[in-house]
Amino acid sequence: MKTFAKGIHPSYCKNETKGLRIVEAIAPLKVIILLHQNLGASCEPLVKVGDDVALGQKIGETSKFVSAPVHASIAGKVTKIEKLPHPCGTNVLSIVIEGSGDDSRKLENSIFESRGIENISHLEIRAAVKEAGIVGLGGAVFPAYVKLSPPKDKKIDTILVNGCECEPYITADHRIMLERAEDVVKGAKLVAKACNAGRIIFGVEANKKDAIKVLREVVRHKPEEGIYDGLEVVELATKYPQGGEKMLIKAVLDRAVPSGGLPLDVGVVVANVGSCVAIAEAVFMGLPLIKRVVTVTGSGICEPKNLLVRIGTTFKDIIEQCGGLTADAYKVIMGGPMMGVAQYTLDVPVVKATSCILVLAKKDVEEEKIYPCIKCGRCVRNCPMNLVPTRLAAYANSGKFSDFDEWGGQDCMECGCCVYVCPAKIPIVQLVKLGKLKLRQMK
Repeated sequence: MKTFAKGIHPSYCKNETKGLRIVEAIAPLKVIILLHQNLGASCEPLVKVGDDVALGQKIGETSKFVSAPVHASIAGKVTKIEKLPHPCGTNVLSIVIEGSGDDSRKLENSIFESRGIENISHLEIRAAVKEAGIVGLGGAVFPAYVKLSPPKDKKIDTILVNGCECEPYITADHRIMLERAEDVVKGAKLVAKACNAGRIIFGVEANKKDAIKVLREVVRHKPEEGIYDGLEVVELATKYPQGGEKMLIKAVLDRAVPSGGLPLDVGVVVANVGSCVAIAEAVFMGLPLIKRVVTVTGSGICEPKNLLVRIGTTFKDIIEQCGGLTADAYKVIMGGPMMGVAQYTLDVPVVKATSCILVLAKKDVEEEKIYPCIKCGRCVRNCPMNLVPTRLAAYANSGKFSDFDEWGGQDCMECGCCVYVCPAKIPIVQLVKLGKLKLRQMK
């Protein structure tokens, strides 16, 4: 079975929600739309306090190339524009909308609704994706239209659709593949058309055999439309972090993305299954990205669920729709236990990067003492990027940021494999994040 070198096998803890269908969450009375929800430039507000906004209206945008606009996820009135907490720990400029309770206005229908993919140009696809504010919904939040606009000197031959979802606890993508497989395939074909790629491969881990079966049935009964060499669903070994872009490319195509490079450097564009659905909705339905699927789970949640949530809904509102916290709830994390970010307040909003709200009870959170590195080499043996994590941590901790950069600190994907296996419990990822931050400040 195809896979990559190294990595780890944590407990996946997906049984609580993998069998639960996606349910649309109740529309909130208030949303907080952060103006920085992508791996790129922040947006500038297009509205002011006191303005009435319609459902799906664009309320933030920038002229910078690497960015993505944001839209109102409810109809209502703008009551605040100020810096508010981001789930990743910073304060960013945000737009607060108090709902009017009137979501009856229909979003604009796409001009492509009655046209087949073969009759839509790559420029039209890119424009629709850009206008919709779509980003990578697997967690990277890279603006999708930038991926769909490769430089002329970069020939893209393969679209890799990422259905691995290797992070423990999260089942949002699994449910999307089971419930919206046709839209996943439609979106993948749009991505291929936009990039002029001839091959589409869906990579799914072996612990999602039902999703593999459903996707293969859709691919078999939806033949190519004359512009693709083929569509294929590949079963991958269940291993963390199989869903990392570089790991996925190596496992499926045996191509190595160079240090400091991108998938397009080896002729590949990687798209998450949720992103593919969002792209299909943008092109064929004219829908901006104002909702996403979020897994709400963990031993600290009374009723685990997979919810279709409006962007900007607070964690507090979502948790209340899942029966609230248990009496021994102890830690709230945005994302999974490996790469997620712990929260200090439930007043933070769901953003485009929120794939999961994980709540752990005190019995599942172990406070561990940090010891000096014993030079055992476990972090090196398990690092999927072939780095020396303990060396990177030491350089960052001692302020030697040039050495940190020289030893490949920027290539670290912060997957946490090193911390998982470290007997000294050194916070390697935290130190790597510090090193990257300092390098950005220096540059």
